[in-house]
This record gives sequence, structure tokens and C-alpha cells, in this order.
Amino acid sequence: MTSSAAASPSSPSAISGSAPGLPVLAEVVRSGFVEGHHRGSLVVLAADGSVEMSLGDPSAPVFPRSSNKPMQAAAVLRAGLDLSGERLALAAASHSGEGFHLDLVRKMLAEHGLTPDDLQTPADLPLDPVEAEAYLAAGHVRERITMNCSGKHAAMLAACLHNGWDTATYLDPAHPLQQLVHQVVEEAAGEPVTAVGTDGCGAPLMALSLVGLARAFRTFVTAEPDTAERRVADAMRAHPEYVAGTRRPDTWLMREVPGTLSKMGAEAVQAVALADGRALAFKIDDGSARALGPVLARALGLLGVDAPVVSRIGRAPLLGGSAEVGEIRAAF
Repeated sequence: MTSSAAASPSSPSAISGSAPGLPVLAEVVRSGFVEGHHRGSLVVLAADGSVEMSLGDPSAPVFPRSSNKPMQAAAVLRAGLDLSGERLALAAASHSGEGFHLDLVRKMLAEHGLTPDDLQTPADLPLDPVEAEAYLAAGHVRERITMNCSGKHAAMLAACLHNGWDTATYLDPAHPLQQLVHQVVEEAAGEPVTAVGTDGCGAPLMALSLVGLARAFRTFVTAEPDTAERRVADAMRAHPEYVAGTRRPDTWLMREVPGTLSKMGAEAVQAVALADGRALAFKIDDGSARALGPVLARALGLLGVDAPVVSRIGRAPLLGGSAEVGEIRAAF
């Protein structure tokens, strides 16, 4: 970014890059030597929605990436699409590309007369490395359906068909569905979207502050049962393996801490809300996903979550040869 004065408030270029002076959220320790740091911003909300703790600049806008998916799924419901259970969880997913994920995406498409060719996701490998290796070993190539956002896109296409909206342009920010997503994001976050960009899957991406993102997740878990927001939260919490996968922290956390809503996003974004309305959101400034687990575990500890899964999420060992010689650890 060469000149902030020329940037439009609604343009992605209006969001600055790495902010100077952000605190260290995690440090990289190898053989007792601190060889690197991961800086970022974090916010923790009390049960009443007030800011209980903040580090860095959680009021600055960020792209939440896939942490926005619950809001996108709620927009699909508001558009009149009747989804529930595993299908609704998959609509809010960054799935691992496991067999049960892909099978359900195919079913969702077929139920509405669609095929994987209708998806406008980029061709990709399964997100989970174990699944990606098995997929390649079986002789497969990158496909649109294996991209981790294919469940969301299948739901978006179905919502368009339900309303008679154009399916060829369903990813255009001016499309009625994407305008509805924009509205839902702003309502849930309690703040205006400050920029609209393009996510890795091609869908419009709305920028929020980390405070707004945490507030949105709190909105979903505290919403009335018959609302789109609560229906999404309930589906994700009931079927967490469809939101992520069998080897993913979001799944572990939602499965083992009852009532918790959790969703990570690319570029090291994480948002969580507990059943009582307490919530957190953070972003690792350099986008390194390896710091997510330690930072999330530490933040959950500050919220008083004392379940075995927290230690499991927080483990990020470093290897030297085949031996464990260090770790990535939270630094706050």
C-alpha cells in the first residue's frame, strides 16, 4: 500500500498491512532458544458482550476469512433455503475433504439438480494433509468439490435456485444473495463492514474488527432458537465433524466443550463463543496457522475453560530429526 489517502473506505486497499508494535502472541522455541515470534491482536468478551481483555489492536479491520462462514450460512437460511443438521453444518464448513464431507456435498447438489461442475470454487486438494495424500495416491486430481468451501457454495447455489436468482453470478458482491450476506454480517457484528474483498474460494469477503467478529459469534450462541443465527450455531455444535474434520481443533473443541461455537479462518484467524456468551477472536498478523493452537489454548484458559481438549489444541511441537526439540508456545 503506497498511499492510504487514495484508498476508498470500502476498498480492500484501505486495510493496512502488518501494524507496527503488535504484541507477541506466540514464540517459537527450539532447543531452548527463542528463534521466532508471531505477533497479533486478540480480544476477549465477557458474557454481557463487554470487552474484558484486549491485546494489540482488535478494533482494526481484518478479513475474518472462513470465520465469516456462520454468517454466510445464516444468510442462506434467511434466503429461504431449508437446511438443517449435517447439511447446515456443512454450509458453514471449511471441511477437510474426508469421504463423508464429499459424499454430502454431492447429495446437496443432486437434491437441487446441480452437479459439481456448477460450483465456482477453484479446483483444489482436500484441506487435511492426510486426506490429500490418500486422494493423490488414489490417482485423483484437484477438483472443485474437494475445495474446503464446496459445502458453502453448494448451499449458496441452492439458495439461488430457491429464489430464482442467477446462479452464474452468485459470487458477485452485487448479487442478491451476497447483499444478504453483507446485511447478516453487519447485524451480527454490530458494526459496518469496512471493506469487501474476494476470499480464496472466490466468494465476497467482508472485513470486520476482531471485536465485531467476537460479537458476531456471541450473537449466534445467544440468539433465540428459531432464528437463522441460532439454527446455524446449533447445527455446527451438533455436527462439528462436518464443520471441520476428524483431525481438526474446531471439531475437537465443539465436541468436547458443550455449547461452544468455534471456527477458524485462513491467515490465522480464530473466533470462539462459549455457551454463556463469553467470546474471543484473534488474528496472527503474519498469517501463520502454526500459532493458532497455542494462542487459542491460552485464550481459552483465560476464559476458564479447563477441559483436556485445551491442552491437546495447544500442543505445537517442533522436531529436530525425529525427536521433539521445542515448541510453539503462547507468550501472553
